Amino acid sequence: MKRIITIAGSNSQNSINKMLVEYASNLLEDLEIIYLDLNDYVLPIFGVDYEAENGIPTNVKRLKEVLKSADGFIVSLAEHNGSYAAVFKNAIDWLSRIEMKIWSEKPMLLMATSPGGRGGTTVLQSASAYFPFLGAHITDTFSLPSFYHNFKNGAINDEGFKKDIHAKVNRFQTALNEQVIPEKVAHRTTGPVKV
Repeated sequence: MKRIITIAGSNSQNSINKMLVEYASNLLEDLEIIYLDLNDYVLPIFGVDYEAENGIPTNVKRLKEVLKSADGFIVSLAEHNGSYAAVFKNAIDWLSRIEMKIWSEKPMLLMATSPGGRGGTTVLQSASAYFPFLGAHITDTFSLPSFYHNFKNGAINDEGFKKDIHAKVNRFQTALNEQVIPEKVAHRTTGPVKV
């Protein structure tokens, strides 16, 4: 069974990006889903002096091992002042110190949402351009503007956005299914797992 990891690029306990990523992942079939919470991997602010004195933090190594176990990713990015949330950027900076290709050339559905009318478009464009250098095979991007208007009761309620995300999730699942899994022991679960 293939495994995907979902990440909301935020440390908010009430993250709207977490809600969106969970909605998208629930559209998938016959997969093991790991919901990764950045709050479980608290990290110091990256700095070369800190790294020289202390080395790579244990939580970075733990996070890297989890990411390496995935066959694909669904990532939804919070936008803070037109860029990544600090907690997400810090994690990326640390992970890249172990290996630049942190996404391991695996399929990724890349998303963003916000309460405003642009739906995190700026951070989505930035990540779309940069993540391939970090080893992401981006199958699609999806932006949901005006989150509190277009997402209610755990689901997208706008028919156009709903049709769009369904099509993009289907393409992501096709990319996963076409990917060859290296030899490893299949791990079955009865439902989503939080790590």
